[in-house]
Amino acid sequence: MKPLRKADFMAGDDSSGPEEARAAAHSQEGGSGAHDSAAALARSVLILANPASGGYRPRLLQDIAARLEARGCTVTIRLTRRAGEIGEICADPALRTGILAVAGGDGSVNEAIRGFQQNTAAAAPELAVIPCGTANVLAAELKLPRSAEGIARMMLQRRSVPLHYGLANGRPFVLMASAGFDAEVVHAVPLALKRRLGKLAYVLTALDIAFSRHGEDLFVRIGDEPENGDHAGRTLTCRLAVVTKARHYGGPFVICPDGGVTRPGLHLLALEKDTPLAALRFGLALLTGRLHKTKGVTLVPVNSLTLTSRRAVPAQIDGDPFGVTPLTLTDGNRPLALLVG
Repeated sequence: MKPLRKADFMAGDDSSGPEEARAAAHSQEGGSGAHDSAAALARSVLILANPASGGYRPRLLQDIAARLEARGCTVTIRLTRRAGEIGEICADPALRTGILAVAGGDGSVNEAIRGFQQNTAAAAPELAVIPCGTANVLAAELKLPRSAEGIARMMLQRRSVPLHYGLANGRPFVLMASAGFDAEVVHAVPLALKRRLGKLAYVLTALDIAFSRHGEDLFVRIGDEPENGDHAGRTLTCRLAVVTKARHYGGPFVICPDGGVTRPGLHLLALEKDTPLAALRFGLALLTGRLHKTKGVTLVPVNSLTLTSRRAVPAQIDGDPFGVTPLTLTDGNRPLALLVG
């Protein structure tokens, strides 16, 4: 058996040097035709990781790379140096790899998909997710493997599902977009606290602002398109609106039993109140998986809608700040191939 070796790390630019060697398992020299080139491309894996992230796990990445190399793959680990670089790499029409693996949380995956959306190449590489971030709702949604062996096996088996994403003011979201109290928390949580405490940072921030904030009414209008069915043209007023692709929210908690990132369509979850007492009641319902059945909560399937308010209300997508209202939300129409275990 070929001995495993650690992957070298490539810096986040296009220069090359002895300190930026690529981890590679070279195929035997034989032909140099198009078939050989296509086969080599199919066996190539590019892993993108942010070393400044609180969830950065270099040993896990090295272990994954070694296991792939031992099975004949060519692996490059590229460390990003600034915010937005993952999206820039994925948007590059010259990107050539069979699998692009994002090591990070839901925000990093969102950044990659935003880049793919802008990529003018005929076909995008298959996308793989290595769960490493503060929040990994997508990993929970699809039960993605978390061990090095499981992740490597997933990439080798190449079983993919279509990843359908939504659009918020034209920007992709994989899991959900929202406006209201939860988005205020996302805007307010200190980055240092998030890196130190993970999900607990959101809980502490929510408690800190719950009694001092002044909520705003959100006005929802579901689009007139036939795809919105019986809800076409419907309007409603709420204090927190979550437009979700996913079944889960905040990790393992189910908010939309009929949701799913592997099929078209969105769901609107609207909460009528956002007082501290209502937030406590809704929070307990979320923990027990009954939020969608709770009084004061509306859950309906939609294809498009708008969110407006008298004053600007913070918004978020996939757990990252996304400006303020108004929002126009639609279902996307360009699914990506996502590898699953």
